[in-house]
Amino acid sequence: MTITVIGTGFVGVVSSAVLASFGNRVYGLDIDVKKIASLTSGTIPFFEPGLEEMVKNSLAKGDLTFTTSYQEAVSDSDVVIIAVGTPSAPDGQADLKFVFAAIESLAPHLKNDAVVAIKSTVPPGTNAKVEKLITNHTQVTFHTASLPEFLKEGSAVQDTLKPDRVVIGAKDAFAIDILKELHKPIVAPVVVMSPESAQMCKYAANAYLATRITFINQLSNLCEVNGASILEVIEGIGYDRRVGQHYWYPGLAYGGSCFPKDVKELAAYSKAIGQDGNLLVKIDELNEQRPKELMDKYAEKVGGWENKVVTVLGLSFKPNTDDMREAPSTKVVPYLNSKNARVKAYDPITIPVAQKLYPSWNVEYISDPIQAISGSDVTLLLVEWPTLISLPIETICSQMKPGATFIDTRNQYAEKRQEFRSFGVQYIGVGLL
Repeated sequence: MTITVIGTGFVGVVSSAVLASFGNRVYGLDIDVKKIASLTSGTIPFFEPGLEEMVKNSLAKGDLTFTTSYQEAVSDSDVVIIAVGTPSAPDGQADLKFVFAAIESLAPHLKNDAVVAIKSTVPPGTNAKVEKLITNHTQVTFHTASLPEFLKEGSAVQDTLKPDRVVIGAKDAFAIDILKELHKPIVAPVVVMSPESAQMCKYAANAYLATRITFINQLSNLCEVNGASILEVIEGIGYDRRVGQHYWYPGLAYGGSCFPKDVKELAAYSKAIGQDGNLLVKIDELNEQRPKELMDKYAEKVGGWENKVVTVLGLSFKPNTDDMREAPSTKVVPYLNSKNARVKAYDPITIPVAQKLYPSWNVEYISDPIQAISGSDVTLLLVEWPTLISLPIETICSQMKPGATFIDTRNQYAEKRQEFRSFGVQYIGVGLL
């Protein structure tokens, strides 16, 4: 097939590369000239394991082309996939201006019976608006569908190649058959439903996972008061097959490009349709409040932040990505700056991103984790990068000042917390005493 993917952000580039690897003729389309030039040379503007090699291979074979021309990309395409951004509007709901702009630009170039599939995260009902817009700009027969993505940054290539499921939201058999054919190389359940249901699936999946994180964070607060261990609680409830031991991550808060945005948008959407008391509104509030609440609590345990040397380990929102959207560091570093702490930071790959995005931060960036820890009063582990969760405890403790504190917001060293204490270092985890 000939495929066009409009939007060369995270989802767009991953989708383009994987579909091209299946032998399709794929066009990655964007109006950003500099980005297209970079991608054409095989340079990916973000870090994602395995992606650059896949892009370069498909470019070399001629199966993948990046372009700014709608005519070149769309005119022969069997499937046009919309993967542009949908930022939150002032009222909190998804802003669809980029989706609609892409639709207006592609519509005059559609060939007969092309399928336009929306992969961008959009609210239910968007397809009807898209169909009306396309009809205003073309006379050919076309089909629309929803094709939500469920990628995890840091494992997006494998998530696309081996997903838990492929969701196709479409109402007509032609579009369903085409999209099934497109996904034949992927061995996974294919679930066909209405476009509205498919779009709700995307929001529902992220909102549920965000709810689990918020729930376990609230239980962690209780454990820190009553002497229970959140790790033991997770093990105890996890044997119930209805609950499971997976995806319980107590910590500062959920972050990233999807959870905060999707929960806020679903909460705003709920309010817009008269569901003001929706659970998601409270989940969003709790998540927003949590970083400051924990940092205030930690302040009491370390004797305040002023003039303290504080090392922040991990700047991205999770391991194996340099994405800082809603990362814990984006709340913690400004907080520490406001408290007049001296901040040092280490991250395996994200330091250049932080320097570019947050030039006003008062931070000393260190290229080695042990050097970053050296001389600190407090070390804050924010992200469970492999290099950060395998440091020798004796080395960590010997590098910090006497009587220092190690705050493990990911509970990665929780099972060995007594070892920290044996070296005279105060260990603080989440949901632990």
